[in-house]
Amino acid sequence: MKINIIILLFAFTIVSSIQAQNLTLPEGAKTKWIINNPEEVVSYLIFNPKTVKERLPSSLRFITIKELAQSNVSWAKKHLKKMPAHSNWGIAFIEIARMKKFEIDGRSPKFPEHGAVALWFARVEYKVPNKMPQYGEPLLALDFWVPDSNYVTYMRNKGYYSSYGEVYLQKNSNGKWIGSIKDDGLYVSCECLPSNNNISFGSNATQVIYPPAQSGIKDFVLIKLADHKEQTCKEGSSWIFKGSHPLVKSIILGPTSFEYGYSFLGGTYK
Repeated sequence: MKINIIILLFAFTIVSSIQAQNLTLPEGAKTKWIINNPEEVVSYLIFNPKTVKERLPSSLRFITIKELAQSNVSWAKKHLKKMPAHSNWGIAFIEIARMKKFEIDGRSPKFPEHGAVALWFARVEYKVPNKMPQYGEPLLALDFWVPDSNYVTYMRNKGYYSSYGEVYLQKNSNGKWIGSIKDDGLYVSCECLPSNNNISFGSNATQVIYPPAQSGIKDFVLIKLADHKEQTCKEGSSWIFKGSHPLVKSIILGPTSFEYGYSFLGGTYK
């Protein structure tokens, strides 16, 4: 999951005491989600919350560029000077990832050749912070695509929000990562040639992921990550968005990155 150079953007909780070989969750997890050795192309973006307002649960609100600017986050202040109409826009990230292991309660998806998963998650905050679990920084799952329809049903029955989408990620002979997402009303493609510039090496985090409103999913997902590594993508890396999906109207923010190698443990909670 996304942790990068714009760390103030998301203010992720860093848990330096977590060790990769000893990830644990709080008591009460209904399921066990394991990911090992992922390789992923990731980028931050900004979006108009009006395009996804029906997906926002009543207990949450989107973090806006305006409030980040008021907190002296430099990129937000600079952006609003150029684009003041974006003051109430939200912040999110898009990610296309493949991994050696993706398993929920012992079952894995049946990926096609070069198959991957993709996600679009937004930064949110609790409307009444003291009444909500304080496990980690909250995120809203706007979309989570998996290229196995049977596994999508399995995930949803286990309390994980997901939907079917054709998702691919492969590395070509020149070391460039090429990814794509295809869904109703949406086509996304990306390219990333990783540099040797490590901007994050071995960092750890705790996050809480909420499903979109009206999804039929009631549980939230708590995840812990350890030994997260990240490299910037070289100049020329790109994202292309086409279609009528709300994601298409988003704007990429900052450089794309290649992230890899971390351990991941998650579980669903009421």
